[in-house]
Amino acid sequence: MSEDPALGDVLDVLSDEYARAILAATSVNPMSAQQLADECEMSKPTVYRRVERLRDHDLIEERTEIQDDGNHYSVYAATLAAFSVELEDGSFEADVTRREPESFPGEREADPADRFARMWEDL
Repeated sequence: MSEDPALGDVLDVLSDEYARAILAATSVNPMSAQQLADECEMSKPTVYRRVERLRDHDLIEERTEIQDDGNHYSVYAATLAAFSVELEDGSFEADVTRREPESFPGEREADPADRFARMWEDL
């Protein structure tokens, strides 16, 4: 059996119930760590550990939200759209489909300042 090491890594991440809960919640709306902790009933350190693992595999994206008073905080949005595994000719092939940043569900239309901030972050 030949198995792509990336397949094992992604399966390991997706086998974690906390990581799946974070992906499910952030597939609806981008959420802060505190919102995720409340929504998914887990501690903030657990949220941050799982978010880091999800980011390592490009399954979640971190964004900076800027408030009217100038403060800012991070929100997270799932980039995972689909994950499939296919067995063919004695080997497994995995395919991860990711969303484009502009297509996150539930996200409000960004004003020009938000779009500029996101562009600046991507540089």
